[in-house]
Amino acid sequence: MNDIGAQARDVDVVVVGAGQAGLSSAYHLRRTGFEPERDFVVLDHAPHPGGAWQFRWPSLTYEKVHGMHALPGMELTDVDPARPSSEVIAEYFDAYERTFDLRVRRPVDVRAVREGDGGRLLVETSDGVWSTRALINATGTWDRPFWPRYPGQETFRGRQLHTAQYPGPGEFAGQRVIVVGGGASGTQHLLEIAPYAAATTWVTRRPPVFREGPFSEDVGREAVALVEERVRKGLPPRSVVSVTGLPLNDAVRQGIDDGVLDRQPMFDRITPDGVAWDDGRHIEADVILWATGFRAAIDHLAPLRLREPGGGIRVEGTRAVADPRVHLVGYGPSASTIGANRAGRAAVRDIRRLLAGAPATA
Repeated sequence: MNDIGAQARDVDVVVVGAGQAGLSSAYHLRRTGFEPERDFVVLDHAPHPGGAWQFRWPSLTYEKVHGMHALPGMELTDVDPARPSSEVIAEYFDAYERTFDLRVRRPVDVRAVREGDGGRLLVETSDGVWSTRALINATGTWDRPFWPRYPGQETFRGRQLHTAQYPGPGEFAGQRVIVVGGGASGTQHLLEIAPYAAATTWVTRRPPVFREGPFSEDVGREAVALVEERVRKGLPPRSVVSVTGLPLNDAVRQGIDDGVLDRQPMFDRITPDGVAWDDGRHIEADVILWATGFRAAIDHLAPLRLREPGGGIRVEGTRAVADPRVHLVGYGPSASTIGANRAGRAAVRDIRRLLAGAPATA
């Protein structure tokens, strides 16, 4: 046994992350007989309960949250829809952790997961090393905001920020703002900022697709199936929203009518005072807000060499095909809140079979 392994604390399962997917997994571990701190441990790098929600901007109230689904075993009730979602969900997650005695350790940074001795995995963290028989990775995407690169980006004299840093609309009063990105965050930012800003411009790589009518179960299943197909092939997952399109609600309709959601094609370069297209057009700006999404936060898994040539981790159900000890929940098709709940249950079921020496199931 190497020196690191000799100092490690032994458990059967390590859960990395305490957002929706991690808490769902911990709940199902607890419910099926695993004891926290003895049989499993939950490690979370955030300072407080609430997952990524605790970092969301104050103007994202609970009524604006799309499809927040309750965690298993405990409903989220009596919520004031006008309260910030960061407060509502942080309080709910905190109560959930205490109700089910999940004993989340935080703040703990997971730095690397490596091969250990005797078929075990070593999880190296800021709080020491854990030796485990199985790993549930529930790290989400919030810590890996995606910043596209365009010529001239470093010359821009104004401010550039990402959705992950969005402070709310008031900070853009009197400024000319370019919002880049065709997802839900981009449209929300535009609708909020427009009443404050001197001018707004919406820029996307592809024309936005708006979805009319309700989001039915059939539509949801089709979208999840398309995302799942990518991770089965070992490609980086796309968001479910990128497949389903943007909901065409009253606020969005009004934004289209007002000209706020008048989409422009992607610019070709960034100038010191704005953005420009090769056809000669130029728009001046004080701020470029990149609502360009996030990527899976899985760099700590790099020592296990799970990535496929396509750049993603090939997954069957929640199990990494290259290593059945590793399960990814909240990854790809299970990135939605209801998907994370189901993935947590599925991962625990598969891990129980693994620990019992039975073959895993997809």
